[in-house]
Amino acid sequence: MSSTTVIDETMWNGLIHAGIAGTIFRLPYVAADKNAIAAAKLDVGFLGFPFDSTSISRTGANYGPRGIREHSSLFLTYNATSDIDLAKKLKMADCGDVPVVPGDVTATMEKAAHMAGEILDGGARPFILGGDHSVTIGGVRAFAKRRKNPGLILFDTHFDTADNVGGLKDSHCCPITRAVDAGFDPKHTVLIGISGWLNPRSELEYAKKQGMTVLSLDDVMRDGPQAIGRKAAAVVGDRDVYLTIDIDALDFTVAPGTCVPTAGGMLLREMFAIIAEFKGLKIGAADLVEVAPSLDVTKTTQIAACRIILETLSILK
Repeated sequence: MSSTTVIDETMWNGLIHAGIAGTIFRLPYVAADKNAIAAAKLDVGFLGFPFDSTSISRTGANYGPRGIREHSSLFLTYNATSDIDLAKKLKMADCGDVPVVPGDVTATMEKAAHMAGEILDGGARPFILGGDHSVTIGGVRAFAKRRKNPGLILFDTHFDTADNVGGLKDSHCCPITRAVDAGFDPKHTVLIGISGWLNPRSELEYAKKQGMTVLSLDDVMRDGPQAIGRKAAAVVGDRDVYLTIDIDALDFTVAPGTCVPTAGGMLLREMFAIIAEFKGLKIGAADLVEVAPSLDVTKTTQIAACRIILETLSILK
């Protein structure tokens, strides 16, 4: 190679599938330890949470983090149309997985909250890869301990505001309720994309009683995604925000590999347009959940998940 050759750092240098498998977007590994995070000066730390023991429907989301990481090799961290180079904008690393305790939801959530807390204490934003939607519980508990009066934005077909499922409170049907218990302000909580035929009346009543803002899929269709994004951003305002994205908010043609696929759900471009309106928000943590690779032979769902993650990273301040 000539000494005058200019190297394009956003360009691949071989086969896109080549290299050691494991980390998301081929990022370096940094342990979920506050000192290691601080020493690496990370902005974002990815944390896998391979857990789906609370699912009331189909299982398989425990392989979500692995599937997302595997298919992230199909993407660069550079977008030519927006000229955003995430590798220059953010210092990112993969912080491994939560060590799940089989059969023990409480102990598992404690470990998850500790690891997410280490990422926060090291000065970075955790981005959790689920796992069923119960993984959000570990994330919001860590976040609420470190941020005063935080706000929350949810993308989901379901309210996820159940108090318990058969007595289990740390269920994937309960992450929003547990977030409120942890200290999130329901009046600065937004639920986007709610639709369909699997939402109990009690969960609707809880959201209304608590004063949450519900922006249904019908609202998205009527008002348009940009308007919905602006409404959601206005509700959380200048608070520190936890963003949780359930892949089942999307239509099953886009995301078939999820435990409760949605017929007539949100389109991927609609989700991108909403997320783009969050550019000015103080998003301090995020997660993407309910990707179940074994339920999607096409791997469409994992590929969609990777794109959602990149679009979310692109709007971080």
